[in-house]
Amino acid sequence: MYPNLYFVLKDWFGWEVNAFKIFYTFGIFVALSFIAAAWILTKELKRKEKQGLLLPREETITTGKPASFPELFINGLVGFIFGYKLIGAFIASRQHGIDLQEYIFSSEGSWLGGLIIAGVLIYLKYKEKSKQKLAKPERRTIRIWPHDRVGDIVIFALVFGIIGAKIFDNLENWDRFIADPIANLIAPSGLTFYGGLIVAAIAILIYAKKKGIGLLHLVDAAAPALMIAYAIGRMGCMVAGDGDWGVFNSAYVSDVPGHVVPAAPDEFRQNLQKYSTYFLSGTVTDPNGATTMVTDRIHTSLDNVPHESFRGPGWLPDWFFAFTFPHNVNEDGIVLPDCEGKYCRALPLPVFPTPLYEIITCFILFFILWGIRKNIKVPGVLFCIYLIMNGIERFFIEKIRVDTQYSIFGFHPTQAELISSALIISGIIGVIYFTKKEKSPEYS
Repeated sequence: MYPNLYFVLKDWFGWEVNAFKIFYTFGIFVALSFIAAAWILTKELKRKEKQGLLLPREETITTGKPASFPELFINGLVGFIFGYKLIGAFIASRQHGIDLQEYIFSSEGSWLGGLIIAGVLIYLKYKEKSKQKLAKPERRTIRIWPHDRVGDIVIFALVFGIIGAKIFDNLENWDRFIADPIANLIAPSGLTFYGGLIVAAIAILIYAKKKGIGLLHLVDAAAPALMIAYAIGRMGCMVAGDGDWGVFNSAYVSDVPGHVVPAAPDEFRQNLQKYSTYFLSGTVTDPNGATTMVTDRIHTSLDNVPHESFRGPGWLPDWFFAFTFPHNVNEDGIVLPDCEGKYCRALPLPVFPTPLYEIITCFILFFILWGIRKNIKVPGVLFCIYLIMNGIERFFIEKIRVDTQYSIFGFHPTQAELISSALIISGIIGVIYFTKKEKSPEYS
């Protein structure tokens, strides 16, 4: 696993640059997922614009005005925050043993760095507006196409996606949230995909409606973008080892920490006993004799540890079915031999690497959506197909994932199973509704 870029450079090139510890791999893949989604969405919106399905909107703007105080203030504020934290983190990275993740979310930073970057951004904005300044400001009417608003849509998706992901994660883990509300709200970890999807979708649809963008054509254009964004985001989960893994695979064990081998009869049970404190109290005893809390996935008994047994075919590597996520960003598990410092742990027993399965599945589903998009003429149907695909994929992956379960009339579904079921049903209803609406005389 590569928790951050420092470990990537160290493993690939032998470079040890502490400053790169602030660039977490999960965050990098999330950024890449937004970039990919924005590119796909722009491409699809332009295609629909050429077909006459989406039209521009005229808006009146004023040009030639000098830089206003609010503009300069906002640029300065953004620059100060950026410089205060990022330059401060670069300086702090030279200190041995500092936790840069905690540093980023603390009140510490570099005042000088913040003031320098703030000054630079204020100057650049002032210079830009001065070049455009006219003796008498003019009002102009311009045409703004839907694809011109992709930048705004991405910002809405980012901001409201994070808010929704945090809300749904804390609802799913209510006891953990109640124990320390503030820490859980500002913690960089703890994000639920469906929460982000739902809240961001609501915000974007409200924005699109205000801007006169056809909602059905917009969501159809977004369907392939959402699928590829999810696939790339899951790559971040896999590379970082952020805890979104599956249940334990009892067909395998670890002979030494981090190394997976097929299990002999009853060997999985023996290893449960060996690492019983990990499963029953979330603690392990490190080589130095210290007892360390490493996980919040605690079970009432070893019999309740979730696991399934599946031995993969010989032509695929064992890690495809059983993985211990060595050097995971959560620092979950037992200490790896010959490893010092942070991120030196691996799970005591291998789990199903569910992010890997979702990466493969969602890339396949993306190419299916991309391949059929031009053949589906009924507005809204492509997005409904996306809902069905996404719901089915997530519903079945939940069968081998570890998530909080609810008790409803004797059933014990997870939050994701409930939402994915709703997506499947909504998608099926949507396909039927939009198809019938297209064929009805009133619609024609």
